[in-house]
Amino acid sequence: MPSASSARSSSAGRKSKNVRSAVALDDVDRILLDQLVRDARTPNNALAALAGIAPSTCLGRVRSLIERGVIRGFHADIDPAALGRDLEAMIAVRVQASARQHLGALAQQLLTQEQVLDVYFIAGVDDYLIHVATANSEELRSFVLENLSAHPAVASTETILIFEHMRPR
Repeated sequence: MPSASSARSSSAGRKSKNVRSAVALDDVDRILLDQLVRDARTPNNALAALAGIAPSTCLGRVRSLIERGVIRGFHADIDPAALGRDLEAMIAVRVQASARQHLGALAQQLLTQEQVLDVYFIAGVDDYLIHVATANSEELRSFVLENLSAHPAVASTETILIFEHMRPR
């Protein structure tokens, strides 16, 4: 699916109350999705030709995929280095046991920081995995100290530098 690196999720830290079942997809849906993953800017006429359907049918199919929640959006995949943020890292965050009720608020606060690309609520010993991009190690250090280590709900952090980000396709 298209990268959501630049998108901010409003559901971070919330428990899912509605467990959704898988959406039924046919071969045409899969062709459309495969192409949109590769290039979300593919024109409708080109999508229709790839899928072997009429452009009007294609438009209806894509709209249906959006309405059914299969396609969550179309996003620009921005290279942080092009914006002067050459240093990327994943930061594992463990929240204090006594602060579990503040998980959602912590995630929402982190999503307001310009360095944050993604926030993942995870299972395991840590509670969050935060993908950040900073200009240099000093900015990364400041981000961790000011936004995480100093936060009363945070028990510990572990920062893992990203040398290279590889994606399928």
